[in-house]
Amino acid sequence: MADVARRAGVSHQTVSRVLGDHPNVREETRARVLRVIEEMGYRRNSSARALATRRTRTLGVIASNTTLYGPASTLFALEDAARAEGYIVSTVSLRELTKTTLSEALDHLSDGGVEGVVALAPQRSAVDALAELRSPFPVVVVGSGQGIDTPSVGVDQQLGARLATRHLLAVGHRTVWHLAGPEDWLEAADREAGWRATLEAADIEPPPLLRGDWSPPSGYRAGQELAGWVGRGLTAVFVANDQMALGVLRALREAGVRTPQDVAVVGFDDIPESEFFAPPLTTVRQDFSAVGKQGIALLLEMIEGRPPGTPSPIAIEPQLVVRASTFPHAAPPEGVPL
Repeated sequence: MADVARRAGVSHQTVSRVLGDHPNVREETRARVLRVIEEMGYRRNSSARALATRRTRTLGVIASNTTLYGPASTLFALEDAARAEGYIVSTVSLRELTKTTLSEALDHLSDGGVEGVVALAPQRSAVDALAELRSPFPVVVVGSGQGIDTPSVGVDQQLGARLATRHLLAVGHRTVWHLAGPEDWLEAADREAGWRATLEAADIEPPPLLRGDWSPPSGYRAGQELAGWVGRGLTAVFVANDQMALGVLRALREAGVRTPQDVAVVGFDDIPESEFFAPPLTTVRQDFSAVGKQGIALLLEMIEGRPPGTPSPIAIEPQLVVRASTFPHAAPPEGVPL
C-alpha cells in the first residue's frame, strides 16, 4: 500500500479510503489511485487488513445435499450475495447434518475467523441440532421451511403448494394427488401441509399420500403406482419437486396415460430443464437469488448489531409457472380461485 501511495502522490490513508470505497475522496484522486493499483497489480493483504480493522470480512456457509437443485442454487445465491457485499465465503460441505458434524463445522469456521455463518439446514434434526449448539458468532438458517425459532430465510413452501393445488382445482379437477418429498425434510412437510390445507378448505378429502426421495427414479416408481389409479378418480398430481415429476411423466407415458389430457402434473422448483420436459412442466418457481440476498442481509445486520430490516423468519413468495402439463379438465369448482 505504501508503494501505491508513493507512486500516486497521496497518503497511505487516502489509498486505504479508496480501497474501502470511502465517499470522502475526490473523484480525480480516486481515479488516479485506482489507475496505479491496476498498473502495479496490487492486491490488498487480507490478513493485514484483519489485524488493522479487527474484521476478516469472511462469512461461513455450512451445507449438505448440494447435488440437489434447491440446496445447490441456494448455496450459489448466498456466495453471490456475499461477494456483492464485499465478503469472502468459506464453505463447509457435510455428508449429513448432525450435532457432531455441525459442531465440528462451527469449530472449523471459527478457527478460520469467520464473522458469521449461514447454515443450509433442510431437515428438522439439523435445525434442532443448531439450536442446541453455542456459537461464537451469529448464525442464520436458510432453506428450512417455516415454524422454527432460529433467525431464518426461506421460500414460503406452503404458499407454493397452495398455488399448485389451487391451480389444478381451478382448471376443473375434482381432487389433487400428492407425491411428497422425504418425511424428515421441513420443506417437504410444508409442501404437504399446503396441499392438504387447500383440499380441506375446498371440502375435499385428500387422496392417499405417496412419498419419494427427490429423485427421478422415486418419481418413476410413484408414477407407476399412480397410473393404476387413472380411471378411478385420479386426474391431477402435485409433485413435490421437478426431478420426481420427470419420473412421474415417464411412468405415465409408458402406461399409455396422456399428460395433460388424462392426468395433469405440477412440479416444484422450476429447474432449468422443466420447460423442456415432455410436455413442458407447470411448476412453482423459487427465487433463490432473493433467498441469498435476504440471508446475507440478515446475517450482516446481526454481525453489525443493527435492527433487522424485516422480521425473521423471512418468507420469500414463490411464483406459479403455468405450462402444457396442466389442462382445463372441466369447469372450475365454485369458489375456487385460479
